[in-house]
Amino acid sequence: MPVLPEYDLSGKVAILATSGGDEAPQLASALAEAGATVFAVARRESSLESILAILGGEPHAGVSAEIATAEGLRRAMAAFDSQHSHADILVNDARSMFAKPFVQIAGEEWDEVQSRNLRATFLLCQEVGGRMVERGYGRIVNLISVLAERGMINGAAFSVSQAGLLALTRSLAVEWGRHNVRVNALGTGWSTGEDIPLEVQREELLVRYTPLRRKGRPADVGPLLVFLCSESCDYNTGQPIYVDGGLNAHP
Repeated sequence: MPVLPEYDLSGKVAILATSGGDEAPQLASALAEAGATVFAVARRESSLESILAILGGEPHAGVSAEIATAEGLRRAMAAFDSQHSHADILVNDARSMFAKPFVQIAGEEWDEVQSRNLRATFLLCQEVGGRMVERGYGRIVNLISVLAERGMINGAAFSVSQAGLLALTRSLAVEWGRHNVRVNALGTGWSTGEDIPLEVQREELLVRYTPLRRKGRPADVGPLLVFLCSESCDYNTGQPIYVDGGLNAHP
């Protein structure tokens, strides 16, 4: 991915926290290609291995931890602090999908979705963002789904978690703007990490509903992520910016 000089992340340290998914390794790769040193925090060991495999080793590193818990957060930050003195960039990829008819959702399931997607981001923003405020510099990007601003059958629990992430993004942008910490949301639509022919994709109703008539790819997200993490992102904060093939513009 060619990187414009004004978007260069050389010398920056980035924390990428993910609940897992096809896009996480490519997000890490985009940050690394732009020059950042990436420290990955993954909920599953398999997700961490996928990210580290694409990063190719030092100076990049990571840890597997459930950051929705206080113990997991302490473990993650201890591993990070053993290698770095500060973080310039925090990317939260908390999009752990859950679909079920609303009346069938158990209370424990609801709590688990909000914990994985919202509580984990809250805790990491509080810990890492607090340090950024003290230093007077930081870039935070929260990955969200288009369902943060749309409804979907069987999607209530997940949509609420994504709407909460968007509200958190806006609130932190207002609270931390005077400390030179920019907080934005990067929204995605229906995406895939597989190389699926267009004619096959278009057999799906959701793809035909999307104005650009294809699913998103991880490569579609990387360039915008790099911009939002760069120093050039100086007058953007509190904004949800969607890379969704026009889905959110659709009535």
